[in-house]
Amino acid sequence: MLRGENNSTPAGRAYLRRFWPTMISYVVALFGATWALRHFHPTGAALVVLSVLPAVPVIAIIGVMGLYIVEERDEYLRQRVVSGMLVGIAVSLSVMTAWGFMEEAGVLPHLPGYFAFVLWCAGWGIGQCLLGLRERHAGHGA
Repeated sequence: MLRGENNSTPAGRAYLRRFWPTMISYVVALFGATWALRHFHPTGAALVVLSVLPAVPVIAIIGVMGLYIVEERDEYLRQRVVSGMLVGIAVSLSVMTAWGFMEEAGVLPHLPGYFAFVLWCAGWGIGQCLLGLRERHAGHGA
């Protein structure tokens, strides 16, 4: 999610208005699909639909994040978010690649592909924290 100062811009407020309903729909879709899969044991098209259902809000969240970047007029905030996202990309690609090779060698168990998004979000958060620490350190040195 975006840092607090992003909420003070029109794009940041629009992001939050889009993010929360989308995240709530993800939670509902995830729990609903999981419950239906466990209790009804669907097959065929119903199985496919229930399996992909939680991915739809995740894809929408990615779109919400992209809209924020397009709509944010504050170049500093936009650059900061994009830099954090690049850290997230580096973390997720690095971990998933290393994990894949170790999985292939039998060292680690299979990791579902949807963990790439989870790792990206975690890496984005780490990137935002590191950027904030760097900025604070630079501010104290000035």
